[in-house]
Parts: sequence; structure tokens; C-alpha cells
Amino acid sequence: MKQSTAVTTELPWQCLGSEVVHSTPWFEVRTDAVVRPDGSPGTYQRVVSPGAVTVLAVDDQRRVTITRQWIYTHGATQWRLPGGGIDPTDESPLDAAKRELAEETGLGAENWSLIGRINCADSLSDHVDHLFLATGLIPGCSTPGPDEADLRVFELAFDDALTLAVNGQIPHAGSAHALVMFATRNSS
Repeated sequence: MKQSTAVTTELPWQCLGSEVVHSTPWFEVRTDAVVRPDGSPGTYQRVVSPGAVTVLAVDDQRRVTITRQWIYTHGATQWRLPGGGIDPTDESPLDAAKRELAEETGLGAENWSLIGRINCADSLSDHVDHLFLATGLIPGCSTPGPDEADLRVFELAFDDALTLAVNGQIPHAGSAHALVMFATRNSS
């Protein structure tokens, strides 16, 4: 059966009202009164997030800066690219990316470009991870926060980092997606 690829402006879900049921500095939990696509009334619980950033920092030798850290929500130590949440003080996702790269690794960069965005946990949250490429890396001093005291910074050849992502050893969606997107756009 052939599926339509036409874009529709019709909203299959309608939100009749929204109530904040829990709020933290990092997210809100909302309950929405909705009309479902079949026309029936219902409720939808969702997490509203300011989003996050992930930085693919690549040096002139095509080495990637990657971190290894205990991730509390997943109960495991994981490989991932530098990144984190967009703070209220960040003027843009790019500003958050610059801040996160400097905090976690001490690096700055001469060149920044948006690789893309990835939606995370769509049925639960509006969370979007903004993916940036940083090149022309400039060394500096990191300033990790107390929750990053165990964060370790490594440099891996790009192909080795990509292999980790493709083999499922980088479970962080933004990190894996940034590596794969960069690889597909820069393959020759």
C-alpha cells in the first residue's frame, strides 16, 4: 500500500487546555485536555523541555572530543559527545553549545555550524537536541559542575567514535545522530 507524503496543515490532535502539574528548573509536566484524531476527548500527559545541545568537536586531524561519565538516569557510565541542557541564561542553542563545550572540555572553537536536530522521547516529551559541529578548536580550561566531577574527556579518531555509535556503544541519541550525520555528509 502506497503512503501519502503530502504535508497537511490539518491538526489531527486538538489541545483544549493545558495544566502544569509539576515544575522544576529543567522541565514541566503538563496534562492537556485533548480531542484525539478520531474525535474522542481525552487527556495527554507530557514533559515540556527547554531542549539540549550536543557538540561534535573535530580537530584538524579528524579526532573527536568525547566524554565518558556516569549518567544517573540510565544507571551506567556512557560515552557521549559534550553537551547538556539549554539554560534560561543562554540566548540561543548555539550559546548553550559554546558554554557546554567550554565547561566540559575547556575547548572553544573558531567555527560553528548546525548539523541538525533530533527529537527525543516523542511520545513523552517535546525535547529537542540541537546538534552542532565545532572546528578550529581552541584549548582552554574546563569548569565542570559538581554533577560532572566524574566526567572524563578523550580524543578518538572520528572513525573509532563512529564505530562506537554504529555498534550501539554510544546510546545517547544526540551523540550517535551527530556522528552518523557528519559521516554521511562528509563521506567521499
